[in-house]
Amino acid sequence: MGIKVAKFGGSSVADGIQLMKTKQIIEADPDRKYIVVSAPGKRFDGDNKITDLLYLCKTHMEHNLPYEQVFQVITDRFMAVQLNLNVNVDLQGHFDIIKENLKKGCSSDYIASRGEYLNAVLIAAFLGYDFVDAEGLILFDNKGRLMQEATDEALRKELAKHERAVLPGFYGSNAEDGKVRTFSRGGSDITGSLVARAVDADIYENWTDVSGFLMADPRIVKNPKPIHKISYKELRELSYMGASVLHEDAIYPARIANIPINIRNTNLPEDPGTIITAEHDESNTNVVTGIAGSKDFTVIAIYKNMLSSERGFVRRILAILEDMDINFEHLPSGIDTISVVVSNKSLDGRLDELLEAFEKQLSPDHMETFEDIALIATVGHGMSSRSGVSAALFTALAEAEVNIRMIDQGSSEMNIIVGVQNRDFDTAIRAIYQAFV
Repeated sequence: MGIKVAKFGGSSVADGIQLMKTKQIIEADPDRKYIVVSAPGKRFDGDNKITDLLYLCKTHMEHNLPYEQVFQVITDRFMAVQLNLNVNVDLQGHFDIIKENLKKGCSSDYIASRGEYLNAVLIAAFLGYDFVDAEGLILFDNKGRLMQEATDEALRKELAKHERAVLPGFYGSNAEDGKVRTFSRGGSDITGSLVARAVDADIYENWTDVSGFLMADPRIVKNPKPIHKISYKELRELSYMGASVLHEDAIYPARIANIPINIRNTNLPEDPGTIITAEHDESNTNVVTGIAGSKDFTVIAIYKNMLSSERGFVRRILAILEDMDINFEHLPSGIDTISVVVSNKSLDGRLDELLEAFEKQLSPDHMETFEDIALIATVGHGMSSRSGVSAALFTALAEAEVNIRMIDQGSSEMNIIVGVQNRDFDTAIRAIYQAFV
């Protein structure tokens, strides 16, 4: 007998039909002792997530608009689930408290968290598990930062009292004043990881509506192969480039506790999904684990004679970016050149202002700007020990008539990042996939 922590996302707990699937999954393995749930998600295209409706209620209140109709939609949905599952819970009492707090001007964090709260209360009764509120256990400081160690201690102490429990994801509370605080959207994944660490779980299962990770975006590559096992480091590289099923911060608590994460599909529970582990799977003979990318970057190439011997040059670049509150993605460099790669979103229309600052403070000999650039990362643990990987990648792009604007190989030797024109993005990913898979 071991301990499994299972987190179920919004699509997995959207209605009574999905909750019946969830119950069957949980009861199929007695080791699934601690369950973390999201708020009900969309049941069909055009439907609304409960969390979005709760935010809408708060917005209506703040603008002195009627909110009762929206609130009634929320209550009706929960009551319908209660009726379908034949669960004996005083939901109306909870609704009355939430409505009263709305009238008193509760925080956005509080109202947004009630979807998870109500769902956890309902699901705990449905399963016959204890309900354990995350408030007072998931702790934040006054700046909204998660207090990792204090949270771990509080969870360990409380969950030791419960053999089986359901906890709401997404929120906790301020350690000082006790007010409800939420994570960013998708934060239920983090709650599940924190619970897994606290109970020393053998595995953390993250149940969603996909069967784990794929080697490439299925919207670009037809029927890409699944990734059965992946290391935390490889996942971090792919997630950074946009290939994410799991909230990035959810990786850390499980990683430091060396707990494997299993991404599973509630609608296809027989699929093994993807296992995320601390170490690379040595039995995996694939050179490339996955390919991911994002569009809309700008590359600023700065040329200056004897740049490599000029002290403080990179520091001045970073200072300019910091002063303008612009995040950089990469800084590939040569003897007399350095390229600054920034996302257009972070740049926010201030390219001319940034170029002017570079010109004034760096005194470059020349600068070139390449806009509408897409970045593609080819990631694999075995890449560093295999000869010819770069050659195969660049040959594939050349044969696909894709012009490479930038090349950056990470110091981990686990990825090769290339910059191409936005218009070549899909073609480049398909070419790389075909070359290695």
